[in-house]
Amino acid sequence: MGLVGFIVLLVVAAVVGAVAEALVGYRPGYGWVGTIIVGLIGAWLGSALFRIGPFVGGIPLISAIIGAVILTAVLKLISARSTV
Repeated sequence: MGLVGFIVLLVVAAVVGAVAEALVGYRPGYGWVGTIIVGLIGAWLGSALFRIGPFVGGIPLISAIIGAVILTAVLKLISARSTV
């Protein structure tokens, strides 16, 4: 993977993470870095479960969004339990 591929990967991860945060209504923190991390892990999780949707930068978008939504929801549940 070259530099352009890496930048595309980060941009796709940022968009996927932002969509997941908007759908769940929770921001895990750390600003845009946290959003990219949620997007990367969510894309990995989603593509490990299934591979559907258009591919951008080698990432299946629908699978990545579903994986990121699952991850964000789990993080929201964990943070809600820890504050009680």
